[in-house]
Amino acid sequence: MKPSSSFHRHADRPLLWTLRLLSALAALIVALILLFVLREAWPALGQLGPTRFLRDPGWHPASGDGEAGYGLLPMLAGTLLSSGGAVLLAAPLGLGSALFATSYGPPRLRGPHRQLLQLLGGIPSVVVGFWGLVVLTPLIRQWHPPGQSLLAGILCLTVMILPTTALLSEQALREVPAASLQAAAALGLSRRATLEGVVLPVARGGLLSAVVLASGRALGETMAVLMVAGNVIQVPASLFDPVRTLTANIALELGYALDLHRAVLFVGGLVLMGVVAVVMALAAGLRSSPGHG
Repeated sequence: MKPSSSFHRHADRPLLWTLRLLSALAALIVALILLFVLREAWPALGQLGPTRFLRDPGWHPASGDGEAGYGLLPMLAGTLLSSGGAVLLAAPLGLGSALFATSYGPPRLRGPHRQLLQLLGGIPSVVVGFWGLVVLTPLIRQWHPPGQSLLAGILCLTVMILPTTALLSEQALREVPAASLQAAAALGLSRRATLEGVVLPVARGGLLSAVVLASGRALGETMAVLMVAGNVIQVPASLFDPVRTLTANIALELGYALDLHRAVLFVGGLVLMGVVAVVMALAAGLRSSPGHG
């Protein structure tokens, strides 16, 4: 046995070093992207200071100082509200879809249900944006003008992140050990009691990962939100107010921005990366806390 174990260790060594190299390369790419964004944003951070982006009352960029305003707070609010609203809708819908596919749905419907979600996940964001612009916003306009609004952005983002949430949640539920399910059956637990007492607690880490990945996609989405949210720079007072997100602001203005204006757009990208990092850190903290294993 010992020579065989030594042989396997030597045989696995090239694979181990390949995996280490790929992991280091992935980390290096992330670090280089962060350094690039920080370098491009540095002129604005050095000249304006990090607090001005929250204190300026509006967004009126210019090449020089003068009467220019560089307030990112309205766009940060639009980003957080649209993404947060989409996650609040998609998380229970995705969990319900996963429970249907693993526990409650008829076997003949589970395959088509999964294929439908995969098809929905493959639809380009611009197509979702077209649907939102042509179908969704006119419906909202009949209810409460102008139609292009925070609510439209939330609903479009929900459609986009629902497949991610549902499919990853389903995978997490399917990875619950069979021994745990057999023990629950031996105790005579009902299906609902098994789900609440065994399946969901065991799969909690995977379910949380599904929500985190969906949140990352919602925060970074550009085209669909740009098409349906209205692109008005303001902190919304209601779901029916138009908003602009950080990603939409970058997409709209980076093509012609110069000097300080361009640097401030990179500050917006840096803020967005910080928001994603905070979400990841909170999720990691919840996953490692007692009772959330």
